[in-house]
Amino acid sequence: MESFGTRLRRAMDERGPLCVGVDPHPGLLERWGLRDDADGLAAFCERVVEALGERVAVVKPQSAFFERHGSRGVAILESTIRQFRNFGCLVLLDVKRGDIGSTVRAYADAYLDPSSSLYVDAITASPYLGVGSLAPMFETAAAHGGGVFVLALTSNPEGPSVQHAVGPDGRTVAQTVIDEISQLNRGAQPLGSFGLVVGATVGATGHDLSGVGGPLLAPGLGAQGATPDDLRTVFSGNLPAVLPSYSREVLAHGPDTVALQAAAERALAECRAVLTGAAG
Repeated sequence: MESFGTRLRRAMDERGPLCVGVDPHPGLLERWGLRDDADGLAAFCERVVEALGERVAVVKPQSAFFERHGSRGVAILESTIRQFRNFGCLVLLDVKRGDIGSTVRAYADAYLDPSSSLYVDAITASPYLGVGSLAPMFETAAAHGGGVFVLALTSNPEGPSVQHAVGPDGRTVAQTVIDEISQLNRGAQPLGSFGLVVGATVGATGHDLSGVGGPLLAPGLGAQGATPDDLRTVFSGNLPAVLPSYSREVLAHGPDTVALQAAAERALAECRAVLTGAAG
């Protein structure tokens, strides 16, 4: 089986460097004229799959917005994952799981083992019980061609108090996470399967991302305030590895399929101009 990094690199080259977050929060369902219930959720996902499934490289469903609808919501998430993957779109499930021992292994089995109905291409994970605690996720991902994106420098205002804290060796917590993920990707070509989540809004933090060797997921673009030009500041020296992520900036144009597609195409063109120097 091909590695996630190989598949992601190909998807980004063929479809363009863009991830669209699928975040069906109550306000968005209302804006689309849908009820905030499982039926509204299903209709929302059906339209997003129709509009973007064959066009974008990666989609990032936020699990919590499905879980809040109970078992039907999880069933809709399972169906949505399958539909996107059937269209050749990579699915990065935003779950931010993190634990130890048998529990983190159970999370790995739930999302990264092909025998699971929630099987996806990659997940997000929290390293704040120690990056080593996530080893079962890394192992399961490697065994089945999956990926893991680990939180490093997040865009929420509370993040720096933890992520910028300096340890005994003089490195920040975030730099320690960055360095450990870099080790996991050592020697991988064309792209490692273990990535980092670095908010596009964080600015120049002084952290070294040049040797990560894996993908750099950049949320925070659009409605959260960052612009594609901010990618140059945050990811200077490693722009080819950046996977920009938009959510509301694209989804706000629904439920019209053509408008959703046009919004995604605009976002992609703007990001591509920064990341590759291409005009469109």
